[in-house]
Amino acid sequence: MRLSDWGLLGLLSLLWGGSFFFSKVALAELPPLTVVLVRVGIATGALWLYLRLRGIPVPAGMGLWRAFFGMGLLNSLVPFTLIFWGQTFIGSGLASIINATTPVFAILVAHALTDDEKLSWDKLAGVALGLAGVVVLLGGAVAPGSGGALPGVLACLGAALCYGLANTYGRRFRRMGIEPAQGAFGQIATTTVMALPLALLVDRPWQVAAPGAATWAALAGLALLSTALAYILYFRLIGTVGATNTSLVTMLVPVSAILLGVGILHERLSLAQVGGMVLVGMGLVALDGRVLRRLRQAA
Repeated sequence: MRLSDWGLLGLLSLLWGGSFFFSKVALAELPPLTVVLVRVGIATGALWLYLRLRGIPVPAGMGLWRAFFGMGLLNSLVPFTLIFWGQTFIGSGLASIINATTPVFAILVAHALTDDEKLSWDKLAGVALGLAGVVVLLGGAVAPGSGGALPGVLACLGAALCYGLANTYGRRFRRMGIEPAQGAFGQIATTTVMALPLALLVDRPWQVAAPGAATWAALAGLALLSTALAYILYFRLIGTVGATNTSLVTMLVPVSAILLGVGILHERLSLAQVGGMVLVGMGLVALDGRVLRRLRQAA
């Protein structure tokens, strides 16, 4: 990877880490499903404009759009809702740490549901470390003085599991011959269609007090920076450095989210949360495999 690639990877981690910060700010005045709706609604318009400017056609075909609805459900609507609802109980930094367990769940789901992505010893070690981190985080969530964090931790773990399921479900799009930007637009557009009636039915946003300027700025950052722009950067990195190198962003997102949460929102991480983060990070390093391979070569 070139220095410019590392720069884009760092920017992507900042944008996705910023999503936890932006959503935490917005949730101070708006309910979770409304935040989900605004995020995906604005991002849908931005991605549609991106397709038009690049001359990329909007995807067509009923079978393809049925698949988009499934992907939107697993990869956007349910996890976004769970994370935002969870963040009403826990801080943005802790939510990002839990979200970093996504590769652990993705590997377990792939092992159970596919024939060509079975667990190796390296992956097993990574999964074990990641799950140990989850146990430590759960222990911290039920410890005295945790402030009732358990519902938020469980919700964010449910979101990570959804992302793991979406990783396996999304394999079908490789066979459909669509560009990544088309897939992103289809996923976010169908999420908007599903989120609209839910937000109207559950949140009744017309009864919510008008949000302030800070909330509107957070919503704009969440939709335009942490969703639309982040997807564009993600697709560019996939095309230039490959999926494996791009997956390194998983390790970097909690860093930027924690820095934003601690530095601006004045959040604090407990000792159990730090310990869980270290174990999850070690698990991600093991799952990536490159460090272990280099150690073996050196030995």
